[in-house]
Amino acid sequence: MSVENEHRLRFRDAMASLSAAVNIITTDGPAGRCGMTATAVCSVTDTPPTLMVCINRNSAMNPVFQENGNLCINILNHEQELMARHFAGMTGVSMEDRFKWNIWNTGVLGQPQLQETLANLEGRIEQVQEVGTHYVYLVEIKQIIVQEKGHGLIYFKRGFHPVMDENMAITA
Repeated sequence: MSVENEHRLRFRDAMASLSAAVNIITTDGPAGRCGMTATAVCSVTDTPPTLMVCINRNSAMNPVFQENGNLCINILNHEQELMARHFAGMTGVSMEDRFKWNIWNTGVLGQPQLQETLANLEGRIEQVQEVGTHYVYLVEIKQIIVQEKGHGLIYFKRGFHPVMDENMAITA
């Protein structure tokens, strides 16, 4: 194994130790409708509200996101792991079928918003940069919906895990 390849694998192992919120990124528009599970989402600034979303350049969804120009970051709650698996392509459910379920709203920019998430952040793609193997999207947020209650879902050590808010009781 080359030193470069070993370094890349060690980096991936280190990043597996970096807990990250689980999100489903969705888009709809002239190029079609699609969505994907992503953990590489980060706040950039609150004025104007802007998020960074990183997507592998090999993803077939990049042309759809870029042509549509808008997207929605749906921050999942601890009960939405199955949705994360669907949108990560782990279950064999087609993209078309994922959007047939009666669990979607449409935001002000026409983007699919998953119901019962912790938050939906709908915005316009303002910049796309190529960095290594990924595209880095800078998204200015135009609509923000936040739920007051809910527990989080993170990806850690290559698995999904709930994050419980000690101030809220779990309802069965």
